[in-house]
Amino acid sequence: MKTLEAQVITSEDLLKHWQGHRALTRRLIELFPEKDFFEFSIGGMRPFSKLVDELLAIAVPALKGIVNRTSEPYNEEGGEKLIFKAQYLEKWDQATEEINKYWEQLSIEDFSENFNLFGQYEFPIIQNILYFIDNEVHHRGQAYVYLRALNIEPPFFWER
Repeated sequence: MKTLEAQVITSEDLLKHWQGHRALTRRLIELFPEKDFFEFSIGGMRPFSKLVDELLAIAVPALKGIVNRTSEPYNEEGGEKLIFKAQYLEKWDQATEEINKYWEQLSIEDFSENFNLFGQYEFPIIQNILYFIDNEVHHRGQAYVYLRALNIEPPFFWER
């Protein structure tokens, strides 16, 4: 029988932390002017819509794979083609609900198990989940730069 070590954060608090980040990212999506959401770029970085495509392609498909222990290849282009910011917001909200649904199916023991995410990244599940959060924060940082370059004041990063 495997002995669990002392927990620093509960599963519920980790989900709340992740969803706080997601709520802040959603606010940034809302702030972008429609055209700039799809076209604005600095230094060759992808427009924010493309970064959000990536985030949507990771969060739910990866968490669903973890819960079901299925490892499907990463597919950023596999979903429907979104052409309006409102569609992204709707998809973001749907993903938020799905994350909550799949999260309920994780046990504390699951977090320490290895999982081959997208058939490419063999790490403990907790490390995969932390990657989802880190990747979102990274891309949200790019969105902050874009918004400031567009003379739009973004919310404080701690307002989650």
